[in-house]
Amino acid sequence: MKRRVVITGMGVITPLGKTVDELYESQLAGHSGIGPIRHFDASQFPTKFAAQVKDFKLADHVPNPERWRAAGANSRFAAAAACQTLGDAGLLGDTRANRDRFGIYVGAGEGIHDFHNFFSLVARNFDPDRRKVNTAGFAAGGLKDFHPAEEFEQELHTTTGHLGAYFDLRGPNYTCLTACAASSQAIGEAACQIRHGDADLMLAGGAHSMIHPLGVTGFNRLTALSTRNDAPEKASRPFDKDRDGFVLGEGAGMVILEELEHAKKRGANIYAELAGYGTTADAFAVTDSHEAGRGAIACIEMALRDSGLPASAIGYINAHGTSTQVNDRVETLAIKKVFGDGAYQIPISSSKSMLGHLIAAAGAVELIISIVAMRRGILPPTINYETPDPDCDLDYIPNVAREKKVCHVLSNSFGFGGQNISLIASEFN
Repeated sequence: MKRRVVITGMGVITPLGKTVDELYESQLAGHSGIGPIRHFDASQFPTKFAAQVKDFKLADHVPNPERWRAAGANSRFAAAAACQTLGDAGLLGDTRANRDRFGIYVGAGEGIHDFHNFFSLVARNFDPDRRKVNTAGFAAGGLKDFHPAEEFEQELHTTTGHLGAYFDLRGPNYTCLTACAASSQAIGEAACQIRHGDADLMLAGGAHSMIHPLGVTGFNRLTALSTRNDAPEKASRPFDKDRDGFVLGEGAGMVILEELEHAKKRGANIYAELAGYGTTADAFAVTDSHEAGRGAIACIEMALRDSGLPASAIGYINAHGTSTQVNDRVETLAIKKVFGDGAYQIPISSSKSMLGHLIAAAGAVELIISIVAMRRGILPPTINYETPDPDCDLDYIPNVAREKKVCHVLSNSFGFGGQNISLIASEFN
């Protein structure tokens, strides 16, 4: 019999709030966290807006913030969310927990991009006649100008390394970056560590920021971002007929996963049980979902089998809902294939309509929102839903939050490259 896994702590750093309560209340009110890009001059970009974390100071969230002075935004967001989560779970500084059985699994994005130094060096060493960079000159300049600690911070695994050392978590330590599915995959795989007896506690979730010149350029080149520059707060419009792309966001979301008996023994507050985990690949294309939704369908079905629940038990779906034409159509199709006629009875919403897309951090934050919605009996809306799309004809909780008691919630995360993750959280009894 597999060990049961419960959630005993939650924390977030997002464009809509730097606590779980602040985030959830902003979602219920239909607030948008999207506005003009402030991190750099985006005036010449096709997309000039994003969902940025506002007024973030690490010193407001962790002791000894100087420890993180060379860290990238992803690691700083992760540190703040992790400190909040551990405190929420009553584990911050708790010496009773066996640190050798307390692990970390984080979907972490790339860290620092020394954009200006890098391209200044390229420009200084570019030979226009040969159309090549003088690599010897570039190397000499790089050895002089690049900060060694910041160079190290470009690596994805540094986030979990930092968290392990800072919070003295000595159990399994993993990092993944399966694009938009990363933090959901981290939570699912962390739960497996506990189920299989390799850990008793896991800090799991994700952290990411791609709001930098290279990130925005890349997504613009893929024509994936909305270009609704005249009304940024209305740009993310999942399932709406006039959607034109997603909005880039940033932040972090973390949860404490804990073996049930371990949680009971220490008198932990249990928010929910992580009941189901599904993971599949489309095996189709680098960016687009399979047109028939085969990976998404198999993923949701796997999560249901893992939970032991019938499809009819799901009371709410927090959709991946990116606001791209392909994703929203295919996700709708997948939900209808799995749930049949019952799909029309399930309320669905996309947190990305307000948060933007937090990329590697998206799934963890959306799972947290789903759990709070289940506990409080109020489901957040999908804002900016104005023009129905015949291909997206389900109940997307348009524009206004809805009171509804639910006992089981499904959170979908479908990443670029065809990674699919579905998580099911259940009311704990």
